Amino acid sequence: MRFLVIEGNIGAGKTTFSKLIAEEYNAKLILEQFADNPFLPKFYENQERYSFPLELSFLADRYNQIKKKVLNLDLFHPFLIADYYFAKSAIFAQNTLKDDEYHLFRQIFDIVFESMPKPDLYVYLHADTNKLQKNIEKRGRNYEQNIETTYLKKIQNGYFNFFKQITTFPILIIDINNIDFVYNPDHYQLLKEAVFKSDYKLGINRLIL
Repeated sequence: MRFLVIEGNIGAGKTTFSKLIAEEYNAKLILEQFADNPFLPKFYENQERYSFPLELSFLADRYNQIKKKVLNLDLFHPFLIADYYFAKSAIFAQNTLKDDEYHLFRQIFDIVFESMPKPDLYVYLHADTNKLQKNIEKRGRNYEQNIETTYLKKIQNGYFNFFKQITTFPILIIDINNIDFVYNPDHYQLLKEAVFKSDYKLGINRLIL
């Protein structure tokens, strides 16, 4: 495996899991640089006003980061792991932009997406909205505390709709509602083995832990 993607809804633990894998395997780690985005706190306060500049800025950041790092994998790391994939831009934009804005955004996205490197395995950590809300509250980011359950459900549906369109790389959807891989080492081992110990077919694969 050369390029592994770990995805999930807000609060699923994708960044934590990616860091654990990268540390254990000495993998090159790509983390989404959302903390430096000046539009994100403004977006959570006023979604209608700031959704378009936010999504455009994320599109540019994700393109530059993934394109540069995936195509320039060095010899000191066995593989690359990212806690997001470029398609995340379209998934979130569809749920935050007005129709005319999304149409323009999608035109730009489609042009860029064709040239993006595809992952060898795309893992989606699935948790229900109650667990996501508890995780969001626990990590305590101020600008996330007003995220509503309806928004999380829309993002979840956006991911699932995206998965149905993919036939060029394997997608592994792992239900993590019954495990706590952050605080339980045995659960982390289960999750890790699910990612690395099996070959998965192109398109959607499902697993409950």
